[in-house]
Amino acid sequence: MAVNAYKKRLDARIMHIKVVINLFILIILSQLAACTIVPGQHMQQFATQSSTEMPVRENNETILKKLDIKTINAQLIVDLEKDINNRSLGPDNVANHYFDYRIGANTIKGVPAKEDYSQYRVGARDVLTITVWGHPELTIPAGEFRNAESAGNVVGEDGTIFYPFAGVVQAAGRTVEEIRDDLIGKLSTYIENVQLDVRVAAYRSQRAYIVGEVAQPGIQTVKDIPLTVLEAINNAGGVTAEADLRNITLTRDDKTYSINLLSLYEGGNTSQNVLLQHGDVLNVPDNVFNKVFVLGETTLGRGFGIGRARDLIMNKGRLTLTEALSQGGGLDQETSDAARIFVFRTALGNSEIFHLDAKSPDAFLLAERFPLQPRDVIFVDRAEGIRWNQIIAQIQPTVTLLNAFDGSLKVQPFRSFP
Repeated sequence: MAVNAYKKRLDARIMHIKVVINLFILIILSQLAACTIVPGQHMQQFATQSSTEMPVRENNETILKKLDIKTINAQLIVDLEKDINNRSLGPDNVANHYFDYRIGANTIKGVPAKEDYSQYRVGARDVLTITVWGHPELTIPAGEFRNAESAGNVVGEDGTIFYPFAGVVQAAGRTVEEIRDDLIGKLSTYIENVQLDVRVAAYRSQRAYIVGEVAQPGIQTVKDIPLTVLEAINNAGGVTAEADLRNITLTRDDKTYSINLLSLYEGGNTSQNVLLQHGDVLNVPDNVFNKVFVLGETTLGRGFGIGRARDLIMNKGRLTLTEALSQGGGLDQETSDAARIFVFRTALGNSEIFHLDAKSPDAFLLAERFPLQPRDVIFVDRAEGIRWNQIIAQIQPTVTLLNAFDGSLKVQPFRSFP
């Protein structure tokens, strides 16, 4: 009897051991199968290529290819800094093109050909004030209840005005000096030594339209004082905090030009301060495309029990990897694997993957000199120990279920038997 009881206990213990072994084999296999039972996202350990094929352009042909993972090291930083277009004010910086790429705009990169400023030319619906000295009967009085605009001569849609003794006078397309000389010539037949003055009392013929991310969008009139891009924006109350200064568009006739106002503000490039003309549409777009995304194990949202992703606006089109990680909450010192920080890039259809090993804090010296591009995705991977704890947490309900299913089977994988 004692032998049979001992044998039963031994068989039970052997069964316990088999169950435990099977469970741990399951764990090992799951690890080898890319952690399929571990929730969340993870990059394969020691991977040198992406696990996903991406469309890339090679030899003017689009092919599917796994991307090489580039290490962010000193040599990579040197190579990046050799290209001036990786700098914020580089003429071919990616941020200068992303607006067109995303919305499919067909803008001309650059500004219209520079035109010398010429005197204002009168147009239809402008109001002129004509004063003939010594002949008040020819001058319409303004008076207390009539301002110069309401008392003046309105240029008709045909571009002409009517003036006593002079008859019909062509006004549109002329400067006030040319109109004055024409009137003097016609009135000299009736008046000796004619002295008259012509002024524009109201500018109503030429308009430019300011839209987008400005404080007061609307219509602005083109007057005798030149209306430039900078003055038009200032007249509109300046740009808002959401404005993309690098991708302002100017539509003139059937062409759309790209204006980089940041290059004017910070680089002194006065060629960007274009003179506006009648019918111009100046659009200040928002910076919704100039974002980067921070995902993974950061401290943001820890107080809520979950980690939250965050998108960051690239102020003036520039942001470094260190700045993005800092604004994204910084690395979670309890759950993150600082040696596995990745940057996924698909700007303008060119896909790349970069890897930063920040196990040593001085790696952030490299990250501070790594310029990000719009739509970059930063991913901070999870530490291996955290994954192990997740696996145990997932298996524990199964162990509990086995115990409940067969009360005689006390599966305790972490208990040692005497």
